[in-house]
Amino acid sequence: MTIRDDAFKIIHKSIEAVLPQAAVIKALEKKSFRGDVTVVAIGKAAWTMAFAAGEKLGDKISRGIIVTKYDHSKGPIEGFEIIEAGHPVPDENSVRGASRALELVKNLEKGDDVIFLISGGGSAIFEKPMEGISLEDIMDVTSQLLSSGADIVEINTIRKHLSDVKGGRFALHCKANIYSVVLSDVLGDRLDSIASGPAYPDSSTSSQALKIVEKYNLRISERILDALKTETPKEINNCETVITGSVSELCSAASKAAKDLGYQTVLLTSTLDCDAREAGRFMASIGREIRNGNGLRTPVAVIAGGETVVRVRGAGKGGRNQELCLSAAIGIEGLSDTVIFSVGSDGTDGPTDAAGGIVDGETASRMRSADVQPEIYLDDNDSYNALKASGDLVITGSTGTNVNDLTVILCK
Repeated sequence: MTIRDDAFKIIHKSIEAVLPQAAVIKALEKKSFRGDVTVVAIGKAAWTMAFAAGEKLGDKISRGIIVTKYDHSKGPIEGFEIIEAGHPVPDENSVRGASRALELVKNLEKGDDVIFLISGGGSAIFEKPMEGISLEDIMDVTSQLLSSGADIVEINTIRKHLSDVKGGRFALHCKANIYSVVLSDVLGDRLDSIASGPAYPDSSTSSQALKIVEKYNLRISERILDALKTETPKEINNCETVITGSVSELCSAASKAAKDLGYQTVLLTSTLDCDAREAGRFMASIGREIRNGNGLRTPVAVIAGGETVVRVRGAGKGGRNQELCLSAAIGIEGLSDTVIFSVGSDGTDGPTDAAGGIVDGETASRMRSADVQPEIYLDDNDSYNALKASGDLVITGSTGTNVNDLTVILCK
């Protein structure tokens, strides 16, 4: 088996280990429900989580809704309405999904139960602008933040202050008891930031939101500025929350898969949070050190989990994992038996059909042979087309989970 075969096996085993079905069922086993329940599932893993809830509770579910990303539904589920919506920028279906969810819960009483299944991506997929704010306002601000290099906590701080369902506001619309089962895609498992915390007290403030506007020189109207000055709920009394998965589990699964293949493993970090191309350079430098015989014996797998950001300067196509890999490919050019891969656990990286990329010491030369200059494509944020030219995209399709990204160096 080649080193690239090893890499794909680690990718497959890692993602398989963090699929949420078993975790959702386990979470529901801990809770008793007095009568029929309403289920609201949002985010990239919404379909998988709702399917698990249906398997566990069956006829106890009176009605449900799934609001997920386009192409992330895997077919009808009895009793559930399914709406697919925009990500990473919300669209009309994001608003339709949130509005339908509010309709399902608005007439429930204090003794009723709502199961709220939350996964990453919900910030865009599940949206209802607050009064005086339009969807176009939110779309524009989101696009500016995504291209600025802002991290997910900063992006969600702005989103929460412009939304009628984020930052704890969904829970305020609901009199019933809410049991939230959360699949974390936020470093540190911050419950008020995962899917922008629709049923959790918000720790962010208007002052912080305004500082983010200033930090990234966002172009916003007076009505948006006024909305950002309105505080989000700081106390929620009708919701109990349990976390079912995180990037730490993803890294642990990668370590086990690598060990099973004969690699010694090193966990570098589970909180990788920096510019994607800088992360690629850094991972490449580690690969070079290993190949120079400094510190770690081979075969070795160096593992990192987290979520990098892309500062968009060019007009190309790609995502943070692909940009990391393109940067790394330049850094490990010429190294033998060395592979670096980076993938999104949800199977989608940016606005592309790829989960990420996998590069080796010959990737850059394969690009040059295809008349693709990797440095130029990196500067244009065109990692997708560069990696496509060298045959180094990783395409998994929607995985049904979402717990950040996995980046691994393999030296054999």
